[in-house]
Amino acid sequence: MFVFVCAGCGAELTAPLSQVALPAHAHQQYGNGLQLPVLMESGTFAVDPEPWGPPWRTWEEIDPDEAAARGVYAPVHALSDGAPGAIVIAPGDTRGTLLIPEKGGGYCCGLDGADGPNMACEACGLPVASRIDDCSLWQAVWLAPNAVRRLPVDDADAAPLSWEELMVEGKGTPPFEPIAAWGARMRAGYWSNHWWSWSPQWEAAAGRALAHLLAASEGQRVTVPDGLIAEMFQRALDALLPAGGQARRAVLAGPGRPAPGAGAGILLVPVHPQTGEIWTPADPATSAYAVPLPFGVWLWLAFPEPCLPVPASGSMPDGVLRDDPPASLPRHLFRADPEVFRHTLVRLPAVRSPHLREILENLTQYMHSRLF
Repeated sequence: MFVFVCAGCGAELTAPLSQVALPAHAHQQYGNGLQLPVLMESGTFAVDPEPWGPPWRTWEEIDPDEAAARGVYAPVHALSDGAPGAIVIAPGDTRGTLLIPEKGGGYCCGLDGADGPNMACEACGLPVASRIDDCSLWQAVWLAPNAVRRLPVDDADAAPLSWEELMVEGKGTPPFEPIAAWGARMRAGYWSNHWWSWSPQWEAAAGRALAHLLAASEGQRVTVPDGLIAEMFQRALDALLPAGGQARRAVLAGPGRPAPGAGAGILLVPVHPQTGEIWTPADPATSAYAVPLPFGVWLWLAFPEPCLPVPASGSMPDGVLRDDPPASLPRHLFRADPEVFRHTLVRLPAVRSPHLREILENLTQYMHSRLF
């Protein structure tokens, strides 16, 4: 485990933390005027390898060769010129910090960090972090990599769980969850500030995975298994890829699943939540394209948790919010997160192909048609 200390005076700025993989939804902006929960679990931190946050440079100011050297292969609105390696933690894990009042910029309901670091070391005043809690953003504290240092707090960090251990101890991420807004709205005949929706984490996961599915398609039609996986991907794949011809088949693969057959050219596989490692088949001869899914989303797809068929009696089971009436289902078809999709696709070399560039250039049109 580690603590982060101020690079200026050495004061401790966090509780002891263990490193995990950066969530796929780390920079997601979801909806409008919505309350999103805390991004990171308490006691954990993740590192973003890419620059993020101000200052920004527009695409017109960036040489394409420089962008490609940074792993960006298609035009984007802007790229960050900030330092890479920002560390994200839960707000409750901060210690010895103060908000900087003059850096309290936000879009609507809170802080968004657009003015630069808005938290300072209480001991010496050095700006060290950005508190994010504006509407439609995941609540988090981002430590500036050039303002903090990481120090071990014990002799040995715990080894990451094996895939087998994860299958026992890991938890699936439900596809639906209640979403809250800052103000009450009229829904189903009564005023409420929350409603049931597709999980923002699922939409972000699908945005990243859909970009990989299109890259793996090689311009051919792609099919995915029926059920929830088809709800996530098939409508978009059918709209974005040519109809007819031979299809490439994507299957769900990973620990505890049957070995993928020879006809599967694309594998939907889990990402290790601690290390960020993408699961690979035991057979080294397997050459299928691996499409990454967050472990919690993959686990729910691979081993869905059953719903109670009848109202529960006695005490409420774990994970059940209420049993009468049952939770409502989302009112719209599943849509992958468009900005996570864009962020992923421009960082895949395959985006240089004419077909994928055309999809990228028409993304706004696809959003208006509610494909995203």
